Amino acid sequence: MGAKASKRPLNEVVFLTVAEVAAVMRVSKMTAYRLVHSGHLPAIRVGRSFRVPEAAVHEYLRESFVGVETA
Repeated sequence: MGAKASKRPLNEVVFLTVAEVAAVMRVSKMTAYRLVHSGHLPAIRVGRSFRVPEAAVHEYLRESFVGVETA
């Protein structure tokens, strides 16, 4: 999942805080933390907080998208 983000030079990677990830995904911060801790979202640790590559969030959402069947 995070392989695409790691191909970019680090100075071009946009990192989001867990609160920003939660806002983008429209979920609680706890849900975003669970995704990080479970490994579903790659993250780096900066001190006591985490930073998630923005591209990884968008990739996770694309892979998780569930299409709606019309009858």
